[in-house]
Amino acid sequence: MASSKALVLSWFVVSVPLLVIFLLFPHTATILCPSISFSPQQQQALESREEDAVGVSREDLTWVSSQMANAQLGDPPKSAEDWIQMRKGINPRTREEQLYDLRRYHGISHYEESEEKNHTRLPCPSELLVEQHHSNYGEPWAGGRDVFEFIAKASALKRHHRVLEVGCGTLRVGLHFIRFLAAGNYHCIEKDPLSLMAAFSYELPSQGLLHKRPVIVRSDNLEFELLGDNEYDVVYASAAFLHMPDKLVWTGLEKLVPRIKPGGRVFVSHNIKFCSRLGGDECNKKLRELKLEYVGKQTHDSLLFNHYEIWHQFVKV
Repeated sequence: MASSKALVLSWFVVSVPLLVIFLLFPHTATILCPSISFSPQQQQALESREEDAVGVSREDLTWVSSQMANAQLGDPPKSAEDWIQMRKGINPRTREEQLYDLRRYHGISHYEESEEKNHTRLPCPSELLVEQHHSNYGEPWAGGRDVFEFIAKASALKRHHRVLEVGCGTLRVGLHFIRFLAAGNYHCIEKDPLSLMAAFSYELPSQGLLHKRPVIVRSDNLEFELLGDNEYDVVYASAAFLHMPDKLVWTGLEKLVPRIKPGGRVFVSHNIKFCSRLGGDECNKKLRELKLEYVGKQTHDSLLFNHYEIWHQFVKV
């Protein structure tokens, strides 16, 4: 009982003076509950960046570095054993362990009835749920963001532009274009059924991008006519043309270039051996016939990992 009286008394001693201060000086409330404010110029700059922001600014890097420092994160683990020691969660699992659980328990909800009674509206294979397809590219999945930022900046991309990707795979790059562009303005042609399954069954639903209605068609032979009568501001092929026979690339370009707007940009990654193998004069001749002009070669460094890509740029004249 004595302790209870002491507790009430201490509350009274602390609270009453604070209440008196608040009533007498209500403007001091902001001192007790500070907030972040921006100048009109800073607010305008932030809003303008949000509208068409596609890259990382020096201010962004400064901010994220300060947040990591404030959280006292320190250096990342240096060994596999250290990473395992740091893993936390309800039930931390490796990708292989998670896949085993999904197969064993028929999904993340441990659904035990027969598949005929499964109420899931868009059933997704377990292999996709553990994101095995993120390892299909020989480099980190995050590289897709790098490609998007490079092309968006190099082409001065706007939300109303229409973009075509040749060989979008599982949308490692495409997701960022779909999110940025207006609905229906991202198009893709892809031949691999497993990649398309991952794109439709997992990536688009999990990223909340179904409402963007990307136009994605399956084709083995660059049948661009399947995309309808559309004209494109930007076309890019990330590690696609280098896996195709030269003849197929040229045949595809003959069908594609008429669909590119004058001044439209074409980006091809890694190399353009389909052109250089012809020799300089013959290559330039074919490009002129297609009304394509070679702009030059550029390299793009990754923000997140030690990697850069070579890109070749063309313009429709």
